[in-house]
Amino acid sequence: MITEKTTPPVTAFMLIKTTPEWLAMTPQERFDAFTTQVVPAIKAKTTGVRSRFYDTEFYSTRVTDIWVRVADDHDAYQLLIDVLRETPFWDRYFTVVDLLVGTENGYARTSGLDAVTTITT
Repeated sequence: MITEKTTPPVTAFMLIKTTPEWLAMTPQERFDAFTTQVVPAIKAKTTGVRSRFYDTEFYSTRVTDIWVRVADDHDAYQLLIDVLRETPFWDRYFTVVDLLVGTENGYARTSGLDAVTTITT
């Protein structure tokens, strides 16, 4: 049984689709646009958020990429979304198809039980 009470991190799966404007750029132009227009805003205005990026366009036509964001808390996650909406990332370079947000093993945590669904083999 869990004995330590902690605030679980917020995990968000951001399902996105590239836009024609993004695809019209060369790979180097995309890299430059992202590192000069999006990353500085995230770094300047947010803390407590980690990101991982997954390409899915070779498996899906509806969603071309998935960003997994893990935020220390709901405030950090909300601030990240607010910041992204103020950059060309949001609706110019990418369309946000869906946001799936949750906490890992939330049901077990709120029930005071050890998680049995997190499995490593």
